[in-house]
Amino acid sequence: MEESEEQQKRSEIYTYEAPWHIYAMNWSVRRDKKYRLAIASLLEQYTNRVEIVQLDDSTGEIRSDPNLCFDHSYPPTKTMFVPDRDCLRPDLLATSADFLRIWRIADDSSCVELKSILNGNKNSEFCGPLTSFDWNETEPRRIGTSSIDTTCTIWDIEREAVDTQLIAHDKEVYDIAWGGVGVFASVSADGSVRVFDLRDKEHSTIIYESSDPPDTPLVRLGWNKQDPRYMATIIMDSAKVVVLDIRFPTLPVVELQRHHASINAIAWAPHSSCHICTAGDDSQALIWDLSSMGSTSISSGGKQQQPAAEGGLDPILAYTAGAEIEQLQWSSSQPDWVAIAFSTKLQILRV
Repeated sequence: MEESEEQQKRSEIYTYEAPWHIYAMNWSVRRDKKYRLAIASLLEQYTNRVEIVQLDDSTGEIRSDPNLCFDHSYPPTKTMFVPDRDCLRPDLLATSADFLRIWRIADDSSCVELKSILNGNKNSEFCGPLTSFDWNETEPRRIGTSSIDTTCTIWDIEREAVDTQLIAHDKEVYDIAWGGVGVFASVSADGSVRVFDLRDKEHSTIIYESSDPPDTPLVRLGWNKQDPRYMATIIMDSAKVVVLDIRFPTLPVVELQRHHASINAIAWAPHSSCHICTAGDDSQALIWDLSSMGSTSISSGGKQQQPAAEGGLDPILAYTAGAEIEQLQWSSSQPDWVAIAFSTKLQILRV
């Protein structure tokens, strides 16, 4: 690593301090809203808060807009802006908690309105809390949610109706990720990664099952948008990230083992098929170059260095935050920027 060059790069860090502990956080995708993010509180009470903040390039300050701050029932488990880089759709924000909520940001940014509350439980006004969701980039009317009630629900947010609901796992579903138009994957407390194709809802493919010990819950899932053969998952309370090749189920391509405490978040690079960022309770955000992984453990029969073997792969970049990093997002519209959240702070880092 070129230390001086990296040092210069790393000096581009902007920090925002929220009035509360941050959990959910994400980048805006629209071209006309650079450096805009949504952050949400983690408060042990019914009323929580969401703020939309933006970096002012001229002053180097991240500012919250009072018109774009609003109350939220329960702490959101995730937040996402509509995947609409070219600004062809209304400016929408989604959040998951007890229900999936869709919010509309006024064109003049004067206010945020609640557009819809989507409850997937047909039998009751109550529902199993939502652990996560993912917005389909190729079909932005579709959002998939994961729930502690073992289901995944695919919503058509334009019709405000359920497209599909299926029992995805034997236990709570902790995360969901789209891998294409009609294909998604989920991870669960049952320790499995499963892939579903909406054209064949009766079947799913188990890509991986945790084994050490068996059935250890898997808590996060990242699907590589640039090369959908690869996905990554986090094992609960584990300091390693498991990278999978869906063509070779059950056997990890590589395990990333340089964190010193539990990992909380993963993000694939939006512009490169072989870079991934990981962050966790050791206060570290690490960026890894996995360009050797295809040639190493699969096609070369292990003639080259085996990343998963003794020693393993080292990250190419490391950043140490001021506390445990709970959230990490890599900006798809500005791929030089990664955002992390720890304690009450949001930081955006140029990578």
